[in-house]
Amino acid sequence: MRRAAALVRLAVAVVAVVALVFDVEYTLGFSTFSTVNYFLYFTFQSNAVNVLVLAASGVAMLRPGRARRRGGVSAWAGSIRGIVTTYVIVSGIVFGTIVTQASSHQYRIEVPLSSQVLHFWIPAYLVLDWIVGIGRPRLLWRTVPISLGFPIVWGVFTLIRGSIVGWYPYFFLDPSQVSPPEFVFYAGIALALFAGITALLAWLSRLPSAPEWRSRWLRRRGR
Repeated sequence: MRRAAALVRLAVAVVAVVALVFDVEYTLGFSTFSTVNYFLYFTFQSNAVNVLVLAASGVAMLRPGRARRRGGVSAWAGSIRGIVTTYVIVSGIVFGTIVTQASSHQYRIEVPLSSQVLHFWIPAYLVLDWIVGIGRPRLLWRTVPISLGFPIVWGVFTLIRGSIVGWYPYFFLDPSQVSPPEFVFYAGIALALFAGITALLAWLSRLPSAPEWRSRWLRRRGR
C-alpha cells in the first residue's frame, strides 16, 4: 500500500505539471493578459510548490530505511507538506466561491479543464490522501500560525504591486471594487481559512491511518 500510494503521489505531481503548462497556454490566448500577472496568482504559486512537495514526499516513501519514520520525512518537511496542502485547498475554495458568485451575478467565468484540475481535482486528492494517511506526517500545532506567514507576505506584496501597476489577481484585493471594511472582512475570512484548514490537517494527522486501522481490525479478529 505504501508503494502504491507513493506512485500515485508521483503521478499526481506529473498531472499537476501538465495542468500548469496547459493553464499557462490557455491564459496566453488572451491578448490583454500579462504572463507575469499569471505567475503571481496564489493558485499558480501554491500548485507549483505542491508539485515539488508531492514529488519529494513520493520519493521519500519509496526510499528504503524510511518506513520507521512516520511519513518517511522529517518534522519540518512534514510541516511544509501540511502547509502547502492547506494553500492548495484554500485556493480551490476561493476559486470555487468566485466562480459561484460570478454565476449568481449573471457573469460567466470560463473554467478550462486545466483550471478544474488545479482548483478542484488536485485539492480533492490532497484531502483524500491526507485522510487515508499513508505516509502522512504528524503535523505540529505550531504549524497553524506559521501557515499564515506566506499568505500575509503575498498579500502585502500584491497590494503594493497592484497600487503601482493597477492590477490585482482577486477582486477582494482591489480598492476600486471593495471598501476598506469589506477588504478587512475578506482578509479575515481568508486568514481564518488558512488557520482553520491547517488546524484540521494537524488534528487529522493524529488519527490512525488506513493501514493502522486495518492492522487494529485484523488484531481484533485474531483474538
